[in-house]
Order: sequence, then structure tokens, then C-alpha cells
Amino acid sequence: MITSKIMKIIAALLCLFLVACATSTEPVKRKKSEPNLKEAAELNTQLAVGYIQNKQYKPAKEKLEKAIKQDPDYFKAYKTLAYLFALLGLTEEAEKKYSKALELKPDDPDLSNSYGAFLCNSGKYDEAQKHLKIAYSDPFYEARYLAESNAGSCYIKQDEYKKAEALLRKSLRVNPALPGSLISMAEIGFKTERYLMARAYIQRYHDVRAASAESLWIQIQAERALGAEKHYMKYARQLINDFPDSDEAGWVEAQAKNEQFR
Repeated sequence: MITSKIMKIIAALLCLFLVACATSTEPVKRKKSEPNLKEAAELNTQLAVGYIQNKQYKPAKEKLEKAIKQDPDYFKAYKTLAYLFALLGLTEEAEKKYSKALELKPDDPDLSNSYGAFLCNSGKYDEAQKHLKIAYSDPFYEARYLAESNAGSCYIKQDEYKKAEALLRKSLRVNPALPGSLISMAEIGFKTERYLMARAYIQRYHDVRAASAESLWIQIQAERALGAEKHYMKYARQLINDFPDSDEAGWVEAQAKNEQFR
């Protein structure tokens, strides 16, 4: 028969066992309840990319800022936020975020490509070419052709047409329907007085992208130089009708007025 003394001992041992269990399991429970901030930062950055693609810029910015708070060393969040700022024309803010991203990941080719394109658009051509070359010289970078396209387009702004054409042709060998390279090749054709080349490339561009004021202007100039009056008039009317407030429409109208007075 179990005496009261033994019962007290068993109860005391059971109490100690329960305390020991609670003590040993408590850290595990706390660990499970702690959020994984690195994964959360990655998820918020992915969500921000989707928002940017849908032109929802405010929630994209909020997600990226949240991602940076969750993981201050997550360079993709800085890179994406820099791209967003550049897209919105916020040059100083973009520069700061690109600098931070490069500080965290200086050898990332995609970052070099993005930053190089940004620098080119900012008029810093030589610095842009340095970063773009890092990207397209990396044999393991799957999007080298995009960096080649960006560098080629940038060389056009520097009036370096041979260098531009070489890089653009390389990018088109990988992706023959790359819009940026197609319109840049058309521009080279026009600027080097190879008007049939300009026509061919701008037609290829219009096969993959809707016409813009810029692309129509290139086509109009090529058709005009080739003496194709019907084509010239067709695209001139399209430009004025579709983009009446564009600079290019104004140029066409000014061109037409000048010819009337000759």
C-alpha cells in the first residue's frame, strides 16, 4: 500500500519532470515562433517586382523598404529599389540605392548591367561602359546579351557606331527579337546613311513591338531618304494621329512646312 510519504515523493518527482520538460522545450517553441526575416525580405522583394511589372509603384516601394528593414544586407532589395527610383526619374535616390547594392555585392553581373544602363541614361557614358563590360564579359551571366544590347545602345549616344553595331549584332544572335537592339540597329542604319538597313530593322522592331513616336520617326526618316513618298506619308500620318503631342510629330510638321516653301 502506497503511503502518503511515497505519494509526496512521486508528486515532487513528477513536478520536477514537468518543470524540466517545460524548460527543455521552451527554447524550441520560441525558435519556431520567431519569423525568418531573410525569407520575409526575399518574399517582399519578389512581391515588389510583381507590383513594378503591373505599374503599381507605391506598394512596390513599400514592400522594398520593408524588405530592407527585415534584412539590411539583402542587396536585391536595394537593387530593385534603385531600379524603381530610376524608372520614376528619381536619379539621386536611385544613385544612393545602387551604391549600397554595389557595396554589398560588387561582383554581381546583373547589378552591373542595371547600374550601367542607369549611368548611360544619366549621361555618364564612360562609367556606364565600365559596368556594362563587367556584365557582358562574365561567361556565367545568362543575360549577357542584354548587357551587350545596353552597351551597344549607349555607344550610339557616344557616336561610336562600329562598337555599337558589333555589340548589338552579338545580342541579336542570341535573341533575334530583342526590341532594344532592333531599334538601335535601325538608328545606326539611319545615322550611317544605310537606309535600307534602317528600314529592315525598324520593320523587324514593329513586328515585335507596337509603334512608338521614336520608332515611327526613324522609319519616316529612312523612307524619306529612300524616296519612298507613299511610305513616308503613311508613317507621317500615323505619327501625327497616334502621337500628336510628341516632339517627333512636331518635327514632321516642321519638315513638311519647310518643304512647302522650297
